Amino acid sequence: MRAVFWTASLLLAWTHVLYGPALALLRRARGVPPAAPVEGPLPRASLIVAAYAEEAVIAEKVANALALDWPRDRLEVIVAVDGGADPGADATAERARAVGADLVLELPREGKVRTQDAAVRAASGELLAFSDANARWAPDALAKLLAPFADPAVGYVCGRVDFVNDSGTNQEGLYWRYDLWIRAQESALASVTAGNGAIYAVRRDAYVEVDPIMGHDLTLPFTLVRRGWRAVYAPDARAQEKMVPTIEGEWARKRRMMAHGWPIVLRGGMLRLGDFPPLYALFIASHRLLRYGSPLLHALAGVATVALLPRGGPYRAAAAAQAGVLAAAAAGARVRARPLLVARYYVLTTASLAAGLYDWLRHGTAAGWDAAEGTR
Repeated sequence: MRAVFWTASLLLAWTHVLYGPALALLRRARGVPPAAPVEGPLPRASLIVAAYAEEAVIAEKVANALALDWPRDRLEVIVAVDGGADPGADATAERARAVGADLVLELPREGKVRTQDAAVRAASGELLAFSDANARWAPDALAKLLAPFADPAVGYVCGRVDFVNDSGTNQEGLYWRYDLWIRAQESALASVTAGNGAIYAVRRDAYVEVDPIMGHDLTLPFTLVRRGWRAVYAPDARAQEKMVPTIEGEWARKRRMMAHGWPIVLRGGMLRLGDFPPLYALFIASHRLLRYGSPLLHALAGVATVALLPRGGPYRAAAAAQAGVLAAAAAGARVRARPLLVARYYVLTTASLAAGLYDWLRHGTAAGWDAAEGTR
């Protein structure tokens, strides 16, 4: 039981607290490599927006894309409508055409990934940028996002999405800023272990069609690294999205995400650490596998703590700390104090990892998706 307690506790501390600072120290020791210079004419880029029932926001999204600081004759804006076979049910395609999208595809409902695949096959760009319908890009975001492709080894680039939340209880922004900081360290040292759907790009030669229930955010970076490409982070390429307003809504969103994430982890190739360069394998184990395994590690630490309570000392302190976090999370449902809300966010989002695994094992995962609460 002592071995279980200390192993689980140290692994939790490593993945949630120590991993990021350790990367920062390693990055400082190595120094920052110079960026590859951007030379020659700007490549042709295709900006792809996969949309399902997005009539409320698609016109603003297309207008935002057309206003980006990129030569208009080198930019193709594609809206791929998932479920567009029934034009009477939704005006997404009609509104995208009206505001000036270069190509609008009306497709049968097959889910986001297959919709993106269809758009890629129709695209003419050398570089493929992707965005969500509710994401708003800064004017220079496309230029900043595509600049790293000056390095021929780069196959994937993700930008920075900032979540906007004028009210509500969700603490995702706090976690997200820390995660982006870790992402910057990973990118400087080797490659990132995940991206985000709001703003990312792929070299056309590097694009791969993946299982339709396995989203690009998690699948593409490690898949492309396995194929010999680099996957990097461009923090100056910025986008904004509305955040789910409540912690309970975030729990539901992450539960849905992990119903798609667990198939990637368990049968999508993430567990094959020997396929990766050693440093990147450490990234995957530390930042992905241990984080997704946090519910199990917490359960093991909790059981061991109870068994070791008669020994006193650190085990009683651990029991008090665990009980305190759970009590604070429960209180956060009634009292909107920041420390209580942070505790509630951590407990519920950690539990959502286990709930997503249960959902996938029990019910499977559909390829289709719906917008998260309060994000439009």
